[in-house]
Amino acid sequence: MDLHRSSTITLLILSILSPTTLSMRYELLSGHTKCISEEIHANAMSVGKYSVVNPHEDHPLPASHKITVKVTSPQGNAYHEADGVSNGQFSLTAVETGDYITCISAVDHKPETMLTIDFDWRTGVHSRDWPNVAKMSQVENIESEVKKLLDTVTSIHDEMFYLRDREEEMHELNMSTNSKMAWLSFLSLGVCLSVAGLQFWHLKTFFEKKKLI
Repeated sequence: MDLHRSSTITLLILSILSPTTLSMRYELLSGHTKCISEEIHANAMSVGKYSVVNPHEDHPLPASHKITVKVTSPQGNAYHEADGVSNGQFSLTAVETGDYITCISAVDHKPETMLTIDFDWRTGVHSRDWPNVAKMSQVENIESEVKKLLDTVTSIHDEMFYLRDREEEMHELNMSTNSKMAWLSFLSLGVCLSVAGLQFWHLKTFFEKKKLI
């Protein structure tokens, strides 16, 4: 159990310290929608940026290259809404743990046009733009690194409590399942014994009527 817990902690630390930024470029047809979900823990900060790639850099962005963006919580509450834009950003602090969803829709246009979307989503310690926070002074650079490490430790601490709560929930679920299975086994045994008793009584009555016993 200790070895398993140590392995879990090690993997958790590595996953937090490693980059977890969701960054992508994808194509979206006019009138279509693409949704992306991200699991965010309660009280974690999350920021996102989106933009439509200009197919002709030397010309203004066409009117057909507009999108509608909506970010919602696990309960369906809207954290960010933008209509008919070519770029933007959002930030939120999660009030509950769960899958937060960002849906990007390309405006309806005839003839249909293929849009290229750049999307970047950062959560937790990775949501902070530390390079811009750091200053030119050496002392301020050290202070910035210390704050970054402190933020990482806080994220690890919160993640540990989250995993502990999940472990307790799974333990309670296993105990409840085992208890139900035990009762089901006793019930099945009772039904089998009852059926066997009825069969025995039926056969005994049948043979007595036939005067075979």
